[in-house]
Amino acid sequence: MRAVVCEKLGQPEDLVLRSDWELPELGPQDVLVEVKAAALNFPDILSIQGKYQMKPELPFVPGGECAGVVREVGREVTTFKPGDDVISMAFTGAFAERVVAPAASLMPKPSGLDYRQASGIGITYFTSYYALKQRARLQAGETLLVLGAGGGVGITAVELGKAMGAKVIAAASSDEKLALAKDKGADELINYNEQPLKEAIKELTGGKGVDVVYDPVGGDYSEQALRGMAWNGRFLVIGFANGTIPSIPLNLTLLKGCSIVGVFWGAFAAQEPEEHHRNVRELWQMFESGSLSPVVTDVFPLADYVEAFNCLANRRARGKVILDMTS
Repeated sequence: MRAVVCEKLGQPEDLVLRSDWELPELGPQDVLVEVKAAALNFPDILSIQGKYQMKPELPFVPGGECAGVVREVGREVTTFKPGDDVISMAFTGAFAERVVAPAASLMPKPSGLDYRQASGIGITYFTSYYALKQRARLQAGETLLVLGAGGGVGITAVELGKAMGAKVIAAASSDEKLALAKDKGADELINYNEQPLKEAIKELTGGKGVDVVYDPVGGDYSEQALRGMAWNGRFLVIGFANGTIPSIPLNLTLLKGCSIVGVFWGAFAAQEPEEHHRNVRELWQMFESGSLSPVVTDVFPLADYVEAFNCLANRRARGKVILDMTS
């Protein structure tokens, strides 16, 4: 079968599209999924560079999440059957026409979403909902600032923030990305390539500052956002798409009376599985009701995997970047 394979650590151009990739044997608790669409995330970029926390043994097929149809189940699997529509979050293996994944890493696909939409809901929505609900304890009427608001994870924070009753300020690097955030309900917009972030926050909040900052970007914008926080604010550390981990002057937390809060969804799901599953049920209800609608704007056939990786790596993406296995 066809699969994008990482044979040596490096850049997207170092990956190889193979047509002879063989799947591992189906274990008793495994499921064979025919992949219809797979989503790219920043951990995929880090994993092929050998920079992610988990380091798969070479060679491996990258791709942490996908959507497709169950074709075969292991003898001990009772939760799924052939023909079921599912999403898989198995960390690796998704950028291929088929994947063998543990049944525990699969979830039923929300019926209201197509395969492209469903393939990318796991990491982004799970992270954002955990961040805003458990870590920030975002309340209706509070002000939420979302950095990188036009990207795959940022746009979900905009959408969820509005669903939770917050006033949302979307900040991004281009008017095109901000237009997408506006479509998803953002109340105010900041193009931080055209105006200083700190001053823009002050102007939009009348000097009060924002209650919650959602930061998947890092770099120089983190400190500017922290300086624009309100008293008792919560600064959510999501990731570092900018490529630079910021050095924050901790005296700012003292002066602002604010908290810097780490967000690691994977550890949360492992440490607090019941709370995680409650989040999933609530999200699935929102998908089924239509109150959440995943944004998919950048779709590539499997053969164009390099372009897809670079679309994400160079921060050109608006919403999720998807590999479509059917095209």
